[in-house]
Amino acid sequence: MSDTPDSAVQTVRAYIEQHRAAFLDDLVEWLRIPSVSAQPVHAPDVRRSAEWLVGKLGETGFPVAEVWETDGAPAVYAEWPSGEEDAPTVLVYGHHDVQPAAREDGWDTDPFEPVIRGNRLHARGAADDKGQVFFHTLGVRAHLALTGRTAPAVNLKLLVEGEEESGSPNFRALVERHRDRLAADAVVVSDTGMWSETTPTVCTGMRGLADCEIELYGPDQDIHSGSFGGAVPNPATVAARIVAALHDEHEQVTIPGFYDGVAALTGAERELIAELPFDEDAWLTTAKSYGTLGEAGYSTLERVWARPTAEVNGIGGGYQGPGGKTIIPSSARLKLSFRLVSGQDPSAIEVAVRAWVGARVPAGVRHKITFGAPTRPCLTPLDHPALQSVVRSMSRAFDGAKIRFTREGGSGPAADLQDVLDAPVLFLGISVPSDGWHAPNEKVELDLLLKGVETAAHLWGDLSDALR
Repeated sequence: MSDTPDSAVQTVRAYIEQHRAAFLDDLVEWLRIPSVSAQPVHAPDVRRSAEWLVGKLGETGFPVAEVWETDGAPAVYAEWPSGEEDAPTVLVYGHHDVQPAAREDGWDTDPFEPVIRGNRLHARGAADDKGQVFFHTLGVRAHLALTGRTAPAVNLKLLVEGEEESGSPNFRALVERHRDRLAADAVVVSDTGMWSETTPTVCTGMRGLADCEIELYGPDQDIHSGSFGGAVPNPATVAARIVAALHDEHEQVTIPGFYDGVAALTGAERELIAELPFDEDAWLTTAKSYGTLGEAGYSTLERVWARPTAEVNGIGGGYQGPGGKTIIPSSARLKLSFRLVSGQDPSAIEVAVRAWVGARVPAGVRHKITFGAPTRPCLTPLDHPALQSVVRSMSRAFDGAKIRFTREGGSGPAADLQDVLDAPVLFLGISVPSDGWHAPNEKVELDLLLKGVETAAHLWGDLSDALR
């Protein structure tokens, strides 16, 4: 079809309005399945959720839709070839498992009995992430209606994980095992959000993660601080000294090599972040905190999005009961986490942390450091053609609005896709902070959900041109 930009928007919206009711009926049916991956009692429901999605993707038109087994919960894979020999390939990622939820947690209604109140759909998974996965089913059909095609303008693939809410323990192995089938020129992650209802944004990256537990052992048992204090090492004191030495007076991490390779913010990137309507007082209220503190020379958003950090997640050792107990404890422990940014390698951070801690543990104290599974950071350059396709498509959906940019301070499996598939990661999400991910009364704004449908309808044609 040769629609003008305005007529293309109207064509897509007319199609969506025509199919809106059936789309929401299907989504509500999926949301009724309590696919809580963290609770073994719901393992059959997680499988039922995967099988339901396979069936629905088949009805949508995907000629291939199948359950992929893992050592844990099942994932869903689907593909719809373009039919054009030189068409680029795009992989969409999301997850079908959800967080635990129960009425007694503070829900106004049963979390697995969806309720529409005005323009809001309330249910566990409405925003995180079933709603944002499911808008792609109507989006691709609207794309076909717009273009007159019988198959998408790109080779479209979907990978919908079943363990994201449990930390994605088997995800990287799944991606590596199916690397050839998942090969793509770009990855679209629909498991994120926008700044607000009135400020549409595209996320450009997520931080990585390395975390560890440090165990410190001194005497073989708690001993009298009067008889032995001042003459034998105290593991709790060692723990405190490690924590005290982690940052300098400028709140920079003191571990040698920690900042090696860090991608510095450009002036343009800092300006774009500064453009966002950030209310620091409101942000602090959300955080239940009374002030900000962080690396000198950076704004709050820059600190949580684009700078690496080291945090003490827990510290313990010795007597914690009422009153005094004058001992030298036999052990102490620390839990540390490191959020990483583009240019940092979690394995290099592990080596640096082990060396730094080892140099601070005195003779007479034994120590053990255990690292969790790492997550790599990911970042897509602002001028990447595929990212610009997302921006143009979202702008069409939002009536020509200027699309701004954000990053995510947290970490997720998107980096595994970037790492294994060697493809740029793009984020397409329409959820807003008030949706209450992981909280009681989670919801999704229906108007924004349909904006996600619109964006996807425009995106596949735009990406087809941009990636050739």
